[in-house]
Order: sequence, then C-alpha cells, then structure tokens
Amino acid sequence: MAPKDDQVADGAQEKGKGKMKLIIIILSAIILVAGGVGGYFFFAGGKKGKAEAEAKTESTGLPSIVQLEPFIVNIYDGQDLRYLRVRVELEVANEEMKAEAEARKAPLRDAILVLLTTKTMLDIRDQQGKNQLRQEIFTVSNNILPPGKLKRVYFTDFVVQ
Repeated sequence: MAPKDDQVADGAQEKGKGKMKLIIIILSAIILVAGGVGGYFFFAGGKKGKAEAEAKTESTGLPSIVQLEPFIVNIYDGQDLRYLRVRVELEVANEEMKAEAEARKAPLRDAILVLLTTKTMLDIRDQQGKNQLRQEIFTVSNNILPPGKLKRVYFTDFVVQ
C-alpha cells in the first residue's frame, strides 16, 4: 500500500506545481499589460505630450492671424466723398494671444474705425500713405492688446471708390 500513497503524494505535488505555474503566468500577464499601459501614457499622453504638440505647432512657423470684418468708411478727397473698404488682419505672437485678441474684437474695431474716419484721400493715395496707415493701426491695436504681442498688420483688401 505504500506505493499507492507515494503516487497520491506525487499527484498532489504535481497539481500544486500546476497551480503555481498558472498563478505565475497570470501575474506575469497582468504585469506586462500594466507596464504596456503605463508606458503608453508615459510616452504618448499626458501634459508632456501636449507640450510637445504645442512646440511642434510653434516650430512649423505658422502665424496666428486674427481676421477682422471689413471696414467701410467715407473719406473726403477734396471735392467728393468717397468710400474706403479695407480688410485688416492682425498677426499675433501665439494662439493664446489670438484668443485674447478675438475676445477684444469690439475695442479693436472701434479704435481702427475711428482712425480710418480721420483719413482723407491724400493720406492714403500712395504706398507711403498706406504704410503710415498700417503703422497707425499697429499703434492703436497695440494700445488695446498687451504690448509686444502684436507682430504685424496686414491689409488683405484695400479699395477706394
């Protein structure tokens, strides 16, 4: 009878080893999955990923442009009233500044509109006059926006009729 007892004991040991192997395999799989998920969030997500994405957009060199609705004002040419239609776009330092400029569109439009209504045909007839107007728009816009955040002023439409 002793041999049967040895066989039963050996069978119990093998079952114990089988359970232990199964537990080790399951724990290894859990650790592997957890490591994969942790690695994904470490390398691909989180704040660092957002900062890298922002750095990539800044490094592409694409300007942040604020488009203003067209301005239509009357100007005097010495004999008749004419009208000036001008579309102004402002290049700002970054996307955050663009959002701030978008929020301040009403004061920006007001200041530019007041400036445009003071002009005559003689003031804007040549390239020098247009450049002077561009500089004046830059100055009044810079008074509304934080200093140094406005880069350039563009005329994308300029019609006198």
